[in-house]
Amino acid sequence: MAYHSTSFDAALATAAGDDPSLRLELRAAFTDSVARQLDLLRRARCDGNWEVAASRLHAIAASFHAPELMDLAEEARTAAPGEPTVLQRIDTFVEALS
Repeated sequence: MAYHSTSFDAALATAAGDDPSLRLELRAAFTDSVARQLDLLRRARCDGNWEVAASRLHAIAASFHAPELMDLAEEARTAAPGEPTVLQRIDTFVEALS
C-alpha cells in the first residue's frame, strides 16, 4: 500500500503543478532522501550522528508536509541511537512510499 497524505499530496501538487512526471520525480526524490537518512540512522554509533540523521529526516518530512514522518523523526531524535522499534517504524514508512 502506497503512502498517501492530503498534505503530502498537496505539497507535491503545488510543486509539480500539472506535470505528472515531475510529481513522480519529486516523490522518488523524497523516498530516496528518507531512505538515505534511515540508512544513516542505522549506521549511527553515537548520539551526535543519530541526532543529525534524525534532524535531517525531520527537515525532509517538514519540507514535503509529511506529518507522520515528522512524528517518527521526532521520536527518533529523543530515542537512543539504534533504537530498533523506531528504526522499524521508519522502515515501514519507507516501504509504504514505494
